[in-house]
Amino acid sequence: MIRYFGFWLSVLALAGWTFACNQLKKDTRQVFTQDDVAVELARDVEILYSDSAVVRVRVTGPVMLNNIDRENPHREFPEGVKIDFLEPDLSIKSTLTAKTAVQYPDKGRIIARDSVVLTTVKKERLETEELIWDEKTAKVFTEKFVKVTKPGEVIYGFGLEAEQDFSYWKITVPKGRIKVDQLNEVLK
Repeated sequence: MIRYFGFWLSVLALAGWTFACNQLKKDTRQVFTQDDVAVELARDVEILYSDSAVVRVRVTGPVMLNNIDRENPHREFPEGVKIDFLEPDLSIKSTLTAKTAVQYPDKGRIIARDSVVLTTVKKERLETEELIWDEKTAKVFTEKFVKVTKPGEVIYGFGLEAEQDFSYWKITVPKGRIKVDQLNEVLK
């Protein structure tokens, strides 16, 4: 009899412990701090930059991850980014696209990477693997290999400094210049 009593006492203690744990779970609230929620997700993002109430730049992307890390806050565009540099009448001067980008608001920079292409209304086209846009100086630059295609010629080299609308640009270390008609003759 004492044996059965010990068995039932153990079962009863186990049931009481389970009930108490379940009650504790119900009464406990989970509190999140800024460090716990370090990334915010936004879809179909559009960011506008203006100067004297005139929109100058439009940044769009299908997904933006806003990392609110206190030491290094940044925004990531993991599924691509498109940056339109605009005239005062909102017509597009030039467009920059890339497969990924990271924006550092504290530094005023966006680093576009992977298949970066900058095109202008003058039919100029810059291709590189990384391009940095400095929001404060309104310039773009890179140290990587670049290829610039203009009507009638192709120029390539390493490094580039340019105005964000590509109205002025220079290749830091040019490697070659090919007229398009010369290229067609070589390819025949």
